[in-house]
Amino acid sequence: MPDATAQAARDAGLLTPQALERLLNDALRRRQAADSLLSIADRVAAAGIEPMSMDEINAEVKAARAK
Repeated sequence: MPDATAQAARDAGLLTPQALERLLNDALRRRQAADSLLSIADRVAAAGIEPMSMDEINAEVKAARAK
């Protein structure tokens, strides 16, 4: 890690054990979410389901919000 990055992280309080644990937990959650999303995308593609258009996605979001 470049010295400037390490110093900026230290100055921001990001190198404490608590901050590092929080950062690592957040990174792990994001990676798990991405892996889950990608596995769903693979299953959708394997099932031959056509992707939704932005108009269809927006309509679904609007309908969910209306509920």
